[in-house]
Amino acid sequence: MAHGMKKNYKFSGHQTFVFRYGWLEKGVRGVATQSDLFSRDDALVHLGVGKNMVESIKHWCQVAQLIELVHDGKRNPGRFFQPTAMARKLLLEGGWDPYLQDDASLWLIHWLIVTNPSICTSWQLVFSRFGRPDFTHREIENYVLDFTERESLKVGPGVVKRDVDCLIRMYAASPAGKSKLGGAETFDCPLLQLNLIQPSPDGELYRFAIGHKPTLPAAVFAFALHEYFSRRQSRTETLSVQECLYGESSPGQVFKLDENSLIEYVEELEDSLGDCISLDETAGLKQIYRRRAYDPTQVLSDYFSGVFPK
Repeated sequence: MAHGMKKNYKFSGHQTFVFRYGWLEKGVRGVATQSDLFSRDDALVHLGVGKNMVESIKHWCQVAQLIELVHDGKRNPGRFFQPTAMARKLLLEGGWDPYLQDDASLWLIHWLIVTNPSICTSWQLVFSRFGRPDFTHREIENYVLDFTERESLKVGPGVVKRDVDCLIRMYAASPAGKSKLGGAETFDCPLLQLNLIQPSPDGELYRFAIGHKPTLPAAVFAFALHEYFSRRQSRTETLSVQECLYGESSPGQVFKLDENSLIEYVEELEDSLGDCISLDETAGLKQIYRRRAYDPTQVLSDYFSGVFPK
């Protein structure tokens, strides 16, 4: 979580729904044409979902940093939204990936959710602070509850249980499989495709899939690495591999990489970003150097336009 910024912890708002295929796109395009969409009586009609789902779409679009409140000094604060700069580049007409068909977009959405600097959630705690490779539903609940107690946050165990349930359903497929009749797979979250959390056959134990990520492109890693460099308290242009791997909200933690896969990404960036990023070893300590600034958004743009290596 960003240093020096007010932390707004949020453990509800999704109405127990994971975001489904098409939801983020609908939310962003909706507020692009009607900034007060989410407070309109006909929002249900425009979005084609029920009332609770309207609230859920608003929640996920905000948490994924795709829409933001319009601060124009007028009355009714909290009513008007606009797409963020990232949402405009990614999803609006002529955007990089308007229907989130590229796995790179899903990895980017995952990063934006887990590293949101103003809305802090269970997702951040689990993907950037929880150190164990495997866990049960109850262990994650207790971990989040312990955190809320330490921070003196008034959050009931029922709220945390529903929040953790939503988190697990977002990333872990049901052990029984999803071959339901009637197209029920469309109720799944697109982030299931990232295969970040794997359930045991009996569904009691879950494990983070730590290591190589074949669908995570170096361009998204480059975006994440740049953000992590910029958010660190020390603000130096040097980062140890261990910090990049295990630091809070680091690319290693958020993407669940191991040391070998992280080093492979850094070496890939050495080749594709010229002299911007380099890896060096001094006295047995592997260090990542940001020797020259690069535009992380341009790297993503180059990836989606086919200029940056895939």
